[in-house]
Amino acid sequence: MRILLIITGLGMGGAERVVSNLADELVKMGHEVKIAYLTGEVLLPPKSSEVELIPIGISNAKDFVKAYIKLRSLVKKFKPDVVHSHMFHSNIMSRLLRLTIKIPRLVNTVHNTNEGGVNRTIAYRVTDSLTDFTTNVSEEAVKEYIIKKAVKTGRISAIPNGIDTDVFHFNLKSRYSKREELNLRNDKMILCVGSLTEQKDYPNLFSAIALLRESRQDFKVFIVGEGPLKDELSDKVKALDIKDYFSFLGKRSDVNDLMSAADVYVMSSAWEGFGLVVAEAMACERLVVATDCGGVGEVVGSNGLLVEPKNSILLSEELNKALDLSEGERASIGIAARQQIINNYSLEKNVRAYLNLYINKY
Repeated sequence: MRILLIITGLGMGGAERVVSNLADELVKMGHEVKIAYLTGEVLLPPKSSEVELIPIGISNAKDFVKAYIKLRSLVKKFKPDVVHSHMFHSNIMSRLLRLTIKIPRLVNTVHNTNEGGVNRTIAYRVTDSLTDFTTNVSEEAVKEYIIKKAVKTGRISAIPNGIDTDVFHFNLKSRYSKREELNLRNDKMILCVGSLTEQKDYPNLFSAIALLRESRQDFKVFIVGEGPLKDELSDKVKALDIKDYFSFLGKRSDVNDLMSAADVYVMSSAWEGFGLVVAEAMACERLVVATDCGGVGEVVGSNGLLVEPKNSILLSEELNKALDLSEGERASIGIAARQQIINNYSLEKNVRAYLNLYINKY
């Protein structure tokens, strides 16, 4: 098949990783794949050189018509059997393409329980008939979109993200080398990976750490990610007088190695669709402490610690509990966590589910 994947951007994020992994796996299966990205620079490209990356060049709303024409020209020239778009802007753009050009099969994927306000929900609702099928990344996210009437029952299903467990796995050598690099000796390492945005609710984590340090000081928190709230969050850490417990690592290409180095992985998000980094941490046999939002509870199951969102007291208590466990106890939970990911969230299972949709099997 000829498959055109469209995504808003290929920056650092869960949806971007999912699309690049999907492209690589489809190429391995013998399909011809192109990725069109609407905006930004490429930070998470596919590994395969056979996947052509096509910039559409949107920088503001004024570029819409030009971008539409460019995408339409791409569809006309490539003649894809399937167009599979990801994230709000790409989903709406791909639907509108159908008004002027034939697309044999159109699949849209949403990657969150919350992609924006009421206007976006309405946009999904009024253009729903232009797509063949919509997917979201968890059962909870699917329910949210049906409740909001963004899509009708029967026209959306959950396809969980797939984890490349060959990449994300525990590595003892990486653990030692990264802990030395980060100057960790006797302190326990708490890791958090995520963009510095409102969704990830870092103030919740900061408040939890401010409470935690009142009872213990044997830990350091490392945050991987960039985003628009960087300066604001840095100021918040200083205001809470917890800067000695935090290190902001920015963008990193060694997240899997950092996960091996960590003793506990934490996620403090206010909302999520799936929680890809949580699944990746579990694949690396890490003990996860996470807010129970979106599909995170489905992913973690009984192999981690869950707390309600925006409750820094509970988050602090569960982090304390996780740090109190022995290394052996954390390792035992981590082994079970990895097996859960292998059994339920493999990359192969994810790709096969999408392929079934491409050939009209629901």
